[in-house]
Amino acid sequence: MDAKRLDDLEKISAIAPMDDYLRLTGLPFKMTPEVMLNAAYWAQNQGSYQEAEDAILRAHGYRINDDTIRQVANLVGNIVFKEDCKQANKSYELLNQGKLRFPSRKKKGILYIEVDGAALNTRSKDANGSSWRENKLGIIFSSDNIYTWTDRKGDKQRQIRKREYISYVGGVYEFKKHVLSCALKNGYGEYEKTVIISDGATWIRNMRDELFPDTQHILDYYHLCENVNSFAKHFFGQEPSQYSPWANSICTLLKASRFQDVLVDLEKRKKPKDCPVDLFGYIQNNVENIDYTKYLNEGLFIGSGAIESGNKSVLQQRLKQAGMRWNTQTAQYLLTLRAKYKSNLWISEVERPILELFNGSSCSLLSLGTS
Repeated sequence: MDAKRLDDLEKISAIAPMDDYLRLTGLPFKMTPEVMLNAAYWAQNQGSYQEAEDAILRAHGYRINDDTIRQVANLVGNIVFKEDCKQANKSYELLNQGKLRFPSRKKKGILYIEVDGAALNTRSKDANGSSWRENKLGIIFSSDNIYTWTDRKGDKQRQIRKREYISYVGGVYEFKKHVLSCALKNGYGEYEKTVIISDGATWIRNMRDELFPDTQHILDYYHLCENVNSFAKHFFGQEPSQYSPWANSICTLLKASRFQDVLVDLEKRKKPKDCPVDLFGYIQNNVENIDYTKYLNEGLFIGSGAIESGNKSVLQQRLKQAGMRWNTQTAQYLLTLRAKYKSNLWISEVERPILELFNGSSCSLLSLGTS
């Protein structure tokens, strides 16, 4: 509605009364909640804020400049992130107070928790002069939402139909609260079995021991094989013909749960000085997490492919394109929004709370083609 139309209908010709008439006075950026949600949606969905500006113009026929889109995404992302922090702190307090309650009868199935860290480039430097910060990502899903089929070659295939991501730019202490909160929301304590799959990092083992002591921790088999190959290259030489036979045989033994045989072999091989992997210590520290024959017989995942895929879709595709550097808070807010979108929680945990907060319409933005 333009000023002339408003003048014809209501005999109002000033801009300020038009804002009042459209109920924009007091709203951030003089936008309706629906328009703010559109801007936030495209901000996390496109490769850049400029691409978001172009997408909004194509999809909705109006222009919001890229800097305003960034500010709107920061506002919406901040609101959603603060609510996540509130729930995370509440869950952690209940744990420490011994007030978490779980059903005595567990339902059949498995809850999976996978966590990993990946770096993004920021605008500030740490004490060591590095501008890179680690984004910690978690993914949680259950066997209830895994679709299984056999392909034409007779191989068993699995697809995760529903999952939830947690993204946190910062330290373990706060991140672990978000993991706990998300795990509880997705049924931790209700399933017969809970499995954590990781690359074996010390901070992940410590988090598991504190928050999920009853879970089976599985060392990602493929990450273990990467370390085997790294050790082999430094010990035998960089040519595949030199290191591959030994590395392949070791990986085969590990998959067959013959890790004691591997440790005996490694005791004879001194770690090269320039080798970044202490393979003997790495395997010895994880002997309780590498019984792959047992895990496979139980139908469990032994690889962290889900979290690796999550790092690409949640972090890399949006925040790690060429030349990108981020304010840490801006990165966090955008990652929070992107995690909600990739978890299919945009409507329930972004759209509805924002509409309620700003007293907007409760209609779904699905009708606008934005979710």
